[in-house]
Amino acid sequence: MGQSHPPFPSTRSRRRLGGIRRWVTAAAGALALTGGLIAASPPASAAGLTQVTGFGTNPGNLSMYAYAPEALPADAPLVIALHGCTQSASDYYAHSGWPKFADTYGFALVFPQTSSANNANSCFNWFEPGDSARGQGEAQSIKQMVDKAVSLYGSDTRRVHITGLSAGGAMTANMLAAYPDVFAGGAIASGLPARCANSVAAAYTCMYSPPDRSPAQWGDLVRSAAPAGTTSWPRVAIWQGTADTTVKPANATELRDQWTNVLGIGQTPSRTESLGAGTTRSVYDDASGRPAVEVYSVSGMGHGLAVDPGDGPEQCGSTGTYYLDTVCSSYHTARFWGLDVNGAGSLPAPTGLTVTGTTDTTVSLSWKAVDGAASYVVHRGGTKVGTTTSTSYTDTGLATGTTYTYTAAAVDTAGAAGVVSSPATATTTGFTPTCHTAGNYDHTVAGRAYQSGGHTYAKGSGQAMGLWNTSTTRTLKQTAPAYYVIADSGCPA
Repeated sequence: MGQSHPPFPSTRSRRRLGGIRRWVTAAAGALALTGGLIAASPPASAAGLTQVTGFGTNPGNLSMYAYAPEALPADAPLVIALHGCTQSASDYYAHSGWPKFADTYGFALVFPQTSSANNANSCFNWFEPGDSARGQGEAQSIKQMVDKAVSLYGSDTRRVHITGLSAGGAMTANMLAAYPDVFAGGAIASGLPARCANSVAAAYTCMYSPPDRSPAQWGDLVRSAAPAGTTSWPRVAIWQGTADTTVKPANATELRDQWTNVLGIGQTPSRTESLGAGTTRSVYDDASGRPAVEVYSVSGMGHGLAVDPGDGPEQCGSTGTYYLDTVCSSYHTARFWGLDVNGAGSLPAPTGLTVTGTTDTTVSLSWKAVDGAASYVVHRGGTKVGTTTSTSYTDTGLATGTTYTYTAAAVDTAGAAGVVSSPATATTTGFTPTCHTAGNYDHTVAGRAYQSGGHTYAKGSGQAMGLWNTSTTRTLKQTAPAYYVIADSGCPA
């Protein structure tokens, strides 16, 4: 497809001896633009946001801003949040919703900031190898910010996460590839696969028509960027609007292929769930049943970060340029990473977590008692679903014929949750058929179909659906978990 606006003029001078910083083309600034509009960038400061200096040699010429709640406990998690083009640290702080959950769950935030001295539209230079490779340029500056924050806040180095929007999302993917030993998880919003581009021209190709590489080929790009012998990889959340004309939704599919391959799991979701507001979450579990990759597809959303202004526990953020009112992506990402479990308690993990029974809509669990436990907290798929003072719990209101993964943690008398148990997996009985009418492309993004050779096929049945595009609309009926059939002539649920 054609680009949504004309390319911007390019000005570049390369980094020379003596540390002269190169100027990079503004063309890649289109990554965070729609319709050719350029948003004004707010000042790089905000109430509660503090600039931190002296964080290292800073070869990428970035600025570091941080936010930490009062009385932050030692060994709390750390989240790095990368803004998009034309944005700033204060812009992302003010709109993204991350400060709310830093206060709620107890973790520190770092907002790296680039500038027009690096890129004419203040984009992170995700498409430049000298800025996105391990130990180089902007990537190294961000790593130095992690080290500084760990020193300042006593952060738990096992629970450092990174997220970003647009160019920040693309840089997030590259950081996860280059530093898998630093980050436990990442979230890529309206972004691109790691190492998709190494030039401005390639950046445009990735944005508008990403290469249709195999999962192994995408995975090899990550493995080649990481330290030799890496065996442990971050968990990855992928956020994408289906109406994004700046970073085409096909990028979410390629990102899914890349990170499921890196993590050694297949490209068929373990389960698919609706979060409301047109948002579908597809979950890809690892061999232990723990969610390793999650893809969030927001129907009808354009280019930007999903926010949901309001005071509810699952709401966050405020609307603005590239902050779009749908669902709170920061809330769901924080839960996916397990940041809602503070882990500050000293109690050991419950053992013997077992599924004792299932019905169409319930799962019953039990585990062995932990000495000193005042209560227990139960999580489903990384999300807290209940608290109990006994060593058993029944989860209710579930979908029929659906697989769920549970963990439990003991809570001490001070209210601090300890180490999380090994997971237990349960599948509810029965199955309720559902019907879905959408374009073939959207069916594929939602995990109801797959594409091969430019054509679309129903997942499970393999029925041919026609060309893989947005203009061919079909109705699919799900008759069993991960099994769909064409039902254009009528689809009673």
